[in-house]
Amino acid sequence: MQILLANPRGFCAGVDRAIDIVERALELFGSPVYVRHEVVHNHHVVERLRGLGAVFVEELDQVPAGANVIFSAHGVSRAVVDAAAKRGLTVFDATCPLVTKVHMEVQRYANEGRDVILIGHAGHPEVEGTMGRFDTSFGGTIHLVQSVADVATLLVRDPERLAFVTQTTLSMDDTAQIVAALRERFAHLATPRHEDICYATQNRQDAVKKLLELCDVLVVIGSRSSSNSNRLRELAERAGISGYLVDGPEDLHREWFDGKTTVGITAGASAPEVQVQQVIECLRGWGGEVSHEISGREEKVYFSLPRELRR
Repeated sequence: MQILLANPRGFCAGVDRAIDIVERALELFGSPVYVRHEVVHNHHVVERLRGLGAVFVEELDQVPAGANVIFSAHGVSRAVVDAAAKRGLTVFDATCPLVTKVHMEVQRYANEGRDVILIGHAGHPEVEGTMGRFDTSFGGTIHLVQSVADVATLLVRDPERLAFVTQTTLSMDDTAQIVAALRERFAHLATPRHEDICYATQNRQDAVKKLLELCDVLVVIGSRSSSNSNRLRELAERAGISGYLVDGPEDLHREWFDGKTTVGITAGASAPEVQVQQVIECLRGWGGEVSHEISGREEKVYFSLPRELRR
């Protein structure tokens, strides 16, 4: 049984930065440092940071007044920012700069008095944060669209003053279909200056598509709460190939690989490489042999830490 590895896979620049922010804050200020929501959607990363002294909370009222708090890579609403300031919390913002870009687009469209359509998944923290950045005082509204079917029933105030943005971790294929439906219905739809789906999400999806041409089963390392990891597994499903999302080797089942000749392995943007290597070791024990990596687009993106943490 051959093992083929996708490249790129695993941590992106935004995830690296978010983890570095938590580690640096702990180094400078000691424990506890509070983190609102999982800093990135990966069980192993969160547990490791918890072991270093990070305290994860869902709401700011769980954070003592005046404490240090970190906003997760997924971003937060304006209301959360204001609440932190009101309580005198020292904030270190780990929001991915590509999510911040979407926030700025939403703010700009709101200031222009437009309605905004956000393509994304209801309940995802990035979506909640982005919707919470829309300023309704200029007369507009933000709408969440999750599927092509949602486009047909969408009611907007003025079809000629309408724009769209997207969650950064979506499937390129799904998003393209929704955008096509929006353009067909709304001829004057304003579009982002640059694609909102992040470079890492796109690169990992492209790498998996190459992998699926060569393998007969796909293993994606990533947590179930990770949107971009779920989208990678769905690519296998669409290709008619068995695909499984696992946190690590403990989630593997040997029968998944019965009769399979080639296993493809990738990892979501918040999954550490150590988990990839542990999965490979498990598969080696079941007769797997690493063949080679499927080369993809080289990534050289780096996001710097907040100024307050660079000392």
